[in-house]
Amino acid sequence: MSRTHVLVWNDSSACVEAIEAAGLADRVAVDIVARKDKPSAEQLSRTEVLAAMGAPPGLLSSMPKLRWIQSMTVGVDGWLGLADLQEGVTLTCARGTHRKSMPENIIGALLYVAKPYAAAAENQKRSKWVHITAQPLSGKTLGILGLGAIGADVARIAEALGLRVIGTRRRPQPVANVAQVFPPERTPEVLAQSDFLLLLLPATPETENFVNTERLGMMKPGAWLLNFGRGQLIRDDDLIAAVKAKKIAGAVLDVYRQEPLPADHPFWTTEGIIVLPHIGGHHPWRDKVVARLFADNLARFLDGKPLREVVDRKAGY
Repeated sequence: MSRTHVLVWNDSSACVEAIEAAGLADRVAVDIVARKDKPSAEQLSRTEVLAAMGAPPGLLSSMPKLRWIQSMTVGVDGWLGLADLQEGVTLTCARGTHRKSMPENIIGALLYVAKPYAAAAENQKRSKWVHITAQPLSGKTLGILGLGAIGADVARIAEALGLRVIGTRRRPQPVANVAQVFPPERTPEVLAQSDFLLLLLPATPETENFVNTERLGMMKPGAWLLNFGRGQLIRDDDLIAAVKAKKIAGAVLDVYRQEPLPADHPFWTTEGIIVLPHIGGHHPWRDKVVARLFADNLARFLDGKPLREVVDRKAGY
């Protein structure tokens, strides 16, 4: 029986372990290549399935047998930007693998800006007793732009903390624990009502520079912006200007146009902007979670069944 050729272009051994645990090792021939290395011409020519974080331009055209790509990340704008990504190649992503960690980190960001723990820690270094009043989350409104699986989990926790949750969704059907779901064209209503605005939108041509001077001007002066989606959602200079001018209270950012964030970027030194080093979705077991998704999809692929988390190329995610 001929085996399906799989190229795992990733540093983690989790994918290979997941293939073995799923009982698929006898049905596939696996090539393993470290991310710093380039697959050989022979490896590329025989690859039918690719599991990788991304690929440089021109590489996919060297893979004539390629039928399916499993992106090891949730964001796929890098893949969709490749001119040699053929229409006949199925692209799946790691959607859902952040659900163990990202909602907790988002709630952590809400607590960070509402509670005085950071200021107390700084005062402790100087042995200073300074009484600071903590701001309650209860009774405030959390607006979520992009109410997918992560947003739904955040809403569940936020409502338990007494927050009113509203948001937008491409197909605006009801979401548990969300008081009102708006279509994207009613985003200004979400901006106007939110004390905290959470960005969970994907990177698409429509969402490029989505948060700009105009939309920042629709927010409450005391509102906080939290971006755990994609760096391309924000026009950086517009956000910096809005925070400096006190148009909004501030921002917690976990994603950026360029990562690592350059040392000379104004985000580092703008008072009111908190820089997180892209920690939102990562957790100690993420590689294994993604690998289990890949192994499940591989079994489906080998059996001719529909794959999970297929990317809608027109929607961009």
